[in-house]
Amino acid sequence: MFKKKPALVTASLVTLVSTTAMAQEAAGGAAANAFDAQAMAALGAGVAMGLAVLGGGIGQGRAAGSAVEGISRNPGAASRIQTAMLLGMALIESLVLFGFAMAFLLQGKVGG
Repeated sequence: MFKKKPALVTASLVTLVSTTAMAQEAAGGAAANAFDAQAMAALGAGVAMGLAVLGGGIGQGRAAGSAVEGISRNPGAASRIQTAMLLGMALIESLVLFGFAMAFLLQGKVGG
């Protein structure tokens, strides 16, 4: 039964376990909440940079590969393909830089 639908089982477990994992004791007070917020900001900064670099690298690799394939199929359209590829690369890179800026801003929240 469980071998047929692993995604459903995983989603069910995450849903059931996450509610008890986020419960907080009353004794912690404001100090624990401030520390938790700083820890989550640091985690968010790391995840933001990782996803930005991963997505940007994959996107640029696919764009360059598709452009080379298009140029090899139709060498006469090389200049038009190259122009579109460079524009796409610039937009992808701007998204990566936006992710870096968000990570930098989140990292500024960690210092206290």
